[in-house]
Amino acid sequence: MGKKVTPYKDSKLSKKKQVEQMFDNISDNYDGLNRVISLGTDVKWRKKVVTTVSATKPQSILDIATGTGDLAIQMAQTNATRIVGLDLSEGMLKVGRRKISDKNLDSRIEMIQGDSENLPFEDNSFDAITVAFGVRNFENLDKGLEEIYRVLKPGGIFVVLETSVPTKFPYKQGYRLYSNFILPVIGKIFSKDKVAYSYLSESAANFPYGNAFNNILEKIGFIDVKDMPQTFGVSTIYIASK
Repeated sequence: MGKKVTPYKDSKLSKKKQVEQMFDNISDNYDGLNRVISLGTDVKWRKKVVTTVSATKPQSILDIATGTGDLAIQMAQTNATRIVGLDLSEGMLKVGRRKISDKNLDSRIEMIQGDSENLPFEDNSFDAITVAFGVRNFENLDKGLEEIYRVLKPGGIFVVLETSVPTKFPYKQGYRLYSNFILPVIGKIFSKDKVAYSYLSESAANFPYGNAFNNILEKIGFIDVKDMPQTFGVSTIYIASK
């Protein structure tokens, strides 16, 4: 992985605590701002994740870094009898719980505060595990992935949706312009946390995407690893098994 990127460069807190603080700060307007920043394409990407997971007919699903629960809520379309959303930020979870209640899904989706690097579950607990735009926020990427591997059932599916960097002209240049200049400005205008969206942009640029991330997954022990770039490569869906 590239250099260590944290939200608040002058803070003495760990990256984990900084990420928790940042998402608590932006939780109230996170959903709306996300739709604007991604031009709505994040909704389409999540649908592909749901379709991929649904095809395996899971009975239990864990969505890590669930945030306000968008992906966990969409997973209700599957026949899973147990759906758990886990996140560091209680502020994000509160928003998610309201959304779940509004959709009358309280009996199907449980939202819990927890650490991806120390999951509160037994070995081999879930048929499917997902992470959408969250693995780049892990303080220790290997440790987080090892925990995911531990609680995933043998034969289970692991799907990651994460930002990546386009490699072809002109998408590469356009992405850099948007992520380095436009996205942080939008974040500063509409978010009360003025550094959050600069961090999200910088952390995306430093994440080991594509084959680099595939290699990390295989090193942890995952099998049948593959990646599927989305929308000219601005995000990538990774699929693996145990």
